[in-house]
Amino acid sequence: MSDINVKRTKTVFVAIVGNEEEGEKPFLRYEIDEKNRVIKLIETYTPPKLRGRGIAEKLVDEAVKFAKENELKIEPICSYAIYYFIKHSEKRDLLVDWMKNKNEEELKKIFDEAIQRERK
Repeated sequence: MSDINVKRTKTVFVAIVGNEEEGEKPFLRYEIDEKNRVIKLIETYTPPKLRGRGIAEKLVDEAVKFAKENELKIEPICSYAIYYFIKHSEKRDLLVDWMKNKNEEELKKIFDEAIQRERK
């Protein structure tokens, strides 16, 4: 993953892979609820030719780092972001209060619901 650089704009984290400046780029779309100090991880996308290289994980890692630096709670909405917190239980303390204390089974149910929502 060392050839992946992540840049943040006001609404997305974008991954630049190697020296590829052209074409579709992997991204994580987010929004910040300033009032409640929450970053909502709305959508992740990795182009098919770049999948399986850990890019989505790197994007969420950067969002987690950003949340910590800015004292924001995290609300994962897209299925991959939810999956990330199932996989990385040590980072669940950063989640919004209603998700923070969910066990793995409860998070998997939320993940399944997100998958169903995304398929529509």
